[in-house]
Amino acid sequence: MSDSTPTLAPTLILTGGQVITVDDDFAVAEGVAVRGRDIVAVGSDADMRALTGPGTRIVELGGRTVLPGINDSHLHGAAYGLTKPPFALDVGHPTVGSIADVVARVGQAVGEARPGEWIVGLGWDPGYLAECLADPRRFPHRRDLDAVAPDNPVCLTDFSSHMVWVNSEALRGCRVDAHSVEPAGGVIDRDPDGAPTGILRETAQRLVQAALPSPTVAQRREAIGTVIRELHTRGITSYTEPGLGPGGTTSLFGGLSTDNWTAYAQLAEENALDARISVLLLPAPMGGSADDVRKGLAELRRPASADERLLRAIGVKIFADGVPPNRTAWMTEPYAGGGHGALCVHGDTPALQAGELREMIRVAHEAGYQLGVHVTGDRAIDEVVDAFVAAYEAAPRPQARHYVIHGDFAGPASLAKLAAHGYGVNMNPGIKWTISDLMDEVVGPERSAYQWPVRSALEAGVTVCASSDAPITEPDWRQGVAAMMLRESKASGRASGPEQCVPLADALRAYTINPARQDFAEDWKGSIEAGKVADLCVLDRPLLELDPHDITDVQVDLTVFDGRVVHERGAR
Repeated sequence: MSDSTPTLAPTLILTGGQVITVDDDFAVAEGVAVRGRDIVAVGSDADMRALTGPGTRIVELGGRTVLPGINDSHLHGAAYGLTKPPFALDVGHPTVGSIADVVARVGQAVGEARPGEWIVGLGWDPGYLAECLADPRRFPHRRDLDAVAPDNPVCLTDFSSHMVWVNSEALRGCRVDAHSVEPAGGVIDRDPDGAPTGILRETAQRLVQAALPSPTVAQRREAIGTVIRELHTRGITSYTEPGLGPGGTTSLFGGLSTDNWTAYAQLAEENALDARISVLLLPAPMGGSADDVRKGLAELRRPASADERLLRAIGVKIFADGVPPNRTAWMTEPYAGGGHGALCVHGDTPALQAGELREMIRVAHEAGYQLGVHVTGDRAIDEVVDAFVAAYEAAPRPQARHYVIHGDFAGPASLAKLAAHGYGVNMNPGIKWTISDLMDEVVGPERSAYQWPVRSALEAGVTVCASSDAPITEPDWRQGVAAMMLRESKASGRASGPEQCVPLADALRAYTINPARQDFAEDWKGSIEAGKVADLCVLDRPLLELDPHDITDVQVDLTVFDGRVVHERGAR
């Protein structure tokens, strides 16, 4: 039993099961005792029962597993909530299976909308649209939406949030036409005559997003509350909200970022925030500059929180490049069909952009912030990691804990540099599961198999966190753990890069103690140990030795947050 034997009876004991502590030894106990907000003892079933008092609630585990509360370390909480009804249409797989299905849902929404009202939605993926699968030359087009929405502007964000599909009314209202100039880091897809097709990529999305309606703070609060209740059913008690501040967009999905902070802060002040939220502030938009970062940081001033164990502005997010499926990640070798992608920062040439990116990182580092940099292509990752190292050498900060967000194609040299400086990488096994077959066509089978090299990163000594990037994928850590162990494709079941598979212990650490370290909070959360906060997740069966293919069927029976039961499956 733990040395921290309580002098007062616990308020809650979970015992008779498989308590996976995720401590340094990955020890497994039989029970855990909670008093108030804290874990007070971990040990054998007999030891836990001996602590019972008259007011103690005992949960008989019957062999079930207890995990630390799950930490989804890159989850756009406010945006995820705003992608759901009544705020937006679901046009993602499996809700829709074709362009025709999307058009039908938009048509229904138009029938219920006021004249001229925006129709917004999220989730479409050409890899799951029947027409695109039947003919690789076929892609969503403004004319598809025009057929049912001639007078209502429509904006549908794809599953990656790096591309929008709009209709002619939206283009007209936003004055986007054949003569429009693409913003730095953006692409306007065009017909042979130069007219926009209705597909706007990366920073070009903002040409339309700026006109979208902005939800009120009250609506954002509602959306955040709905998301947190959903996360409880999944055993998630912590997440990182990556990107609030003056660099945020005004789109429905990104939201006016200062309003999102206000919504979170109000919930925290009212003791109504039942999750631990770490925030990355966004001082500059995609396509921004070092001057944007300086100005944004001056405006941010690290906003205060009522309880920093619930809500804390912890770092800064910067965008370096795009995403591989859109061929906008900056790659050393060309994509299948040509092109290398590019950095999405200010500058007219790759060299000027790389210099601007280094300066953006230096400015944020010297201002004392942790940096999380969105970067996916191997060439861009090398630039970011070298900029981390240069910033450290100019102004050493041993515990800066900067990290690469996504890091799809991180190579051995960059992984070694990240490890040497105590920097991390935040990867997305759920996205790997979703797009691995598609990526064979985009970058070729060899690079596709390597994408998200979890095992290589761990063997290099890098702290790896795993996250959903919701609303890009569902915040389902079970699917993420299975994907890390199997690397099988959603579409075909084929293994993609099986040499990068990792065992259960590493996968669980990536959703618990490693994100706690990313949050500078490993001393008080992320594992089941006496003295840490009582954030716990009870599964419906033993997890150790379970076939990885069965992990996605596991149900969360009970979620404990801050010592309180916030979800109990089957309870009313």
